This record gives sequence, structure tokens and C-alpha cells, in this order.
Amino acid sequence: MGLRSLFSWFSSDLAVDLGTANTLVFAEGRGIVVREPSIVAVNRVTNKVEAVGGAAKEMLGRTPGNIVAIRPMKDGVIADFEITEKMLDYFIKKANGRSPFVRPRIVISVPSDITQVEKRAVKDSALQAGASEVFIIEQAMAAAIGSDLPITDPTGNMIVDIGGGTTDVAVISLAGIVYSKSVRVASNEMDEAIIQYIKRKYNLLIGERTAEQIKIEIGSAFPLDEPITMEIKGRDLVEGIPKTLTLTDAEVRDALAETVGILVDAVRVALEKTPPELSADIMDKGIVLTGGGSLLKNLDRRLRDETGLPITIAELPLDSVALGTGAMLADVDLLRKISVD
Repeated sequence: MGLRSLFSWFSSDLAVDLGTANTLVFAEGRGIVVREPSIVAVNRVTNKVEAVGGAAKEMLGRTPGNIVAIRPMKDGVIADFEITEKMLDYFIKKANGRSPFVRPRIVISVPSDITQVEKRAVKDSALQAGASEVFIIEQAMAAAIGSDLPITDPTGNMIVDIGGGTTDVAVISLAGIVYSKSVRVASNEMDEAIIQYIKRKYNLLIGERTAEQIKIEIGSAFPLDEPITMEIKGRDLVEGIPKTLTLTDAEVRDALAETVGILVDAVRVALEKTPPELSADIMDKGIVLTGGGSLLKNLDRRLRDETGLPITIAELPLDSVALGTGAMLADVDLLRKISVD
């Protein structure tokens, strides 16, 4: 066993899709090995981390007073540096089987409008968590690679990545981002809009997990062929007791109208700002939607209706950023070309 193979035995490079809602870790040669909510449960008294990821999400809204479930990423950026570091540390160890000798190279994807300071924070977190080297690439670019778009060709590709905290709209050509915009409106905003709507209309308070369930089951961006309803439980704000009511898809569409409108506008602005040669390519090939938010029922129909362009949803919308970031581990030349410092 030569030194090189000994080294590669120890180096298990990782790619991280550090999302507001979920963090995915891709390990070279093994694919996606970690897929967990970006949540950390912390004990307020001892400042100790009680749980990370799925176990911490289970605690959301159900913890005793001294344990708080924190989302350290807000709108795609680090809101709590220390907690993010602990979270990354946990996910990296989980991906690499807790070996203390492993110091992986790590590629992390971040929203396109992130500031220098925020980039620095992401890099430092990963280095603190045990990375030997950190590369940062933009989420939109990662999503495009993970959705199999021909990003190195001299043609325009438009990608709309709707994550938990941010929606990234980008036009990519020749492995470069020609136009990109990150709006801090995405899946989490949809949940929040549903909570507010039900509170306003019915004086009923529901938690974020219920809101997410409503969005997934009966949320839509364009009228459905068959109307659907869902029974929900919450707390009556007037009488203070638990109460059940039936929601329709039309009501949820109403609740989501403003959020969906912002996403549609972001796409429209991107189309207006795209150079004419590339616009022609996009007219032919259309727009690719990815990220968890792209699964909102009939969002593709709504965008087709508003833009007149063909709209496709990526094959694995929840994984495309992680897969695209992971693909960079094997293609170091392209990684150096697209990484941002």
C-alpha cells in the first residue's frame, strides 16, 4: 500500500449542502450519507447540545423550558456561529464514522447573495469542525450541476432553486453565473404564511410542523384539477382549547399567494436581465426548478402560465444541490473554476 493510497484511505472528502431547513452531506464514493434537519437542541442552563438534526426536530415545540430547539441558519446564512459549528461538527463526524484522524476536504454550497463576512463564517465553521481545506460554491451552480444541466456549454441555462430559507434564481453559461439573485423567500416563508393566515381567519394557532404538513399535503400555486381538504388541529386563541377544522386547497393557495408571487417576480426579473443571446436559449430549453419548494403542487403550471416558457422539475429536487456539490469532489479543475472566495 503506497503512501498515496494510504492517504486516500484516510481522506474521505465531503460535500455539504448547508441549508436553512436541512443539511445534506455527500461523501465521495458513497453518495448522500447524511440528510437531517438543520436544527440543534441546546440546554439553556448548561449550554450543552442535547441533540442535533432529526432528534432535535422531534423536540420542536415540545421541549421543557430549559431546552430550546435552535435553527442556526436563517435565510440561508449563519445566524448563530457557535451552534452552526457544533452542528457541522456533528454532521461531519456522522458522515465519516467519528474517526478523529480524518481531516476531509470539504466543499460547501451557499446562497449566491451571501456577503464576504458570511462566507468567512461558513469557512471558519467548517475548519473548526475539522476540515483540512474548504471550498465554497454557489447553491444555484451546485443545483444546476446536480440537475444535469450542461453548465460548461456556451448556452444559457436557467435554474430556480427553492430551498428552505432562500430561493436562488440563476442563469449559467460556460461554467459561469451570468445573472443570479437570491431572494430570502422560500419554503419556510410559506409555512409562516399558512400559520398567519389560519390565525387571522380562524383565531387558531398551529405549530410550524403542522403548517409544513398543510403545505405538503394541500398547498398549491395554481388551481388543482380536483379540490382537496385536510383536517387540522390547533389551539383556539379565544377559548384557549384545542380545536379541529377543515381547510381547503383554495384557502391554502390564498395563504401562499403573496409568497408565490414573490418567487414568480424573481423569475420574471431574471428573464428581463438576461442577455438576449442567452434569452433565446432559455426560450428553447425553458427553466429548471429544483429544491424542496419546487414540489409545491402546480408551481410549474403557474410559472408556465406567467412566463410562457417550458418548465421542468429536476429529477431529484431535494438532492440536486448536494449531488452537484458532491460532483465537484471528483472534478477539482471545475471546482477551482467555480468556487468563490
